[in-house]
Amino acid sequence: MTMLFTDVYMSPRLLAPGGTPADLTTHVRRYGPLSHGDPAAVLRTLAESGLTGRGGAGFPAHRKFVAVADAARRTERAPVVVANGAESEPAAHKDKTLLRLSPHLVLDGLQLAAEAIGARAAYLAVEDGASYLESALAQRHDPVSVTVVRLPARFLSGQASALARYISGGPARPTHPVPPVRERGVRRAPTLVQNVETLAHLALIARYGADWFRTAGTPADPGSTLCTLHVPGREVRVVEAPFGMPIGRLLPLEGASAALVGGYHGTWIPATEAAQVPLSSAYLGAGVLAALPAGRCGVAETARVLRYLALESAGQCGPCRNGLPRIAAAFRTLAAPGPQGSSRADISRWAGLVAGRGACHHPDGTTRLVRSALTTFATELEAHADGVCTATDHTPLLPVPTERT
Repeated sequence: MTMLFTDVYMSPRLLAPGGTPADLTTHVRRYGPLSHGDPAAVLRTLAESGLTGRGGAGFPAHRKFVAVADAARRTERAPVVVANGAESEPAAHKDKTLLRLSPHLVLDGLQLAAEAIGARAAYLAVEDGASYLESALAQRHDPVSVTVVRLPARFLSGQASALARYISGGPARPTHPVPPVRERGVRRAPTLVQNVETLAHLALIARYGADWFRTAGTPADPGSTLCTLHVPGREVRVVEAPFGMPIGRLLPLEGASAALVGGYHGTWIPATEAAQVPLSSAYLGAGVLAALPAGRCGVAETARVLRYLALESAGQCGPCRNGLPRIAAAFRTLAAPGPQGSSRADISRWAGLVAGRGACHHPDGTTRLVRSALTTFATELEAHADGVCTATDHTPLLPVPTERT
């Protein structure tokens, strides 16, 4: 069960306190009606707000909108907009929570996005919760029709080109990045793919303005963000916090050896360092923050995740077909106390070979996790090489789905 503490760190913007889903009447009472106005004004306000994508890349939202609109004019094809609610990251719960509690905020943002770029078709892609989202849509009378798309529960299903491919009738697997989805996506039309949290922020910016949005966060990284917190012995929590807040104020790190920042494509950071690191869209990734207790083995945790990531690859290019499985297998050797042979050197070399060479960014995210683990858990790796694991508790911390047969 996911618990909500959205009013602990700042006045909540995206999620109402109490964890009660908002129907359309409650939504309008809280935020006021949505004005459908000048698309140019929406884009201008979006640019002034400094909103960045909340799906992991942290790319400026305005630039993405303009790129799709420009591609539509150049190709003379009506663009498509996709709200990405496919939270394929096993440890993340923020998008699911947002869609469950504030679906109309996301749907408002989806309408604004469609109007801003001139889209005639809109999609909301999710892995679960489609029924209540369709019920929410039935309460509305929007100018642009929205279709809810149910995606297969795979790690790469939420990747932009995989979404476009699936909506177009193909498998939910990434395609080659050239041409990009913004130029040729759903049924070869220019396509805007935005995370559902990004769209929810857009709905608030359109109502209250760019200056209001910037009252939270920092000048370089304005606004707030949703995070999923994992702490052993406690229920998973979804919190809303301003950018710039030290991670240590969100994630209890007393007695922890390290923190995972960003999820399974994120970075392991020593706990003492992580406590002072400010929240930033540059590395928050899937919005996952996890505290690793000193009594757990970070090498074993990483090995479990790497095996999952290797199995979840699309298997369409060399880095995913060969590189990731080899890295995962070698890391399992490191996770078992005893002789390691050349495993550490092999992992470092293979990580360098696969980075930047995949058909999507899956190898890049996986090797980011690998490199951080080799550095952060260097002392434990030396102990393993000597035949000793210092962990006193071998209970898994990070959720990994059951392997498919």
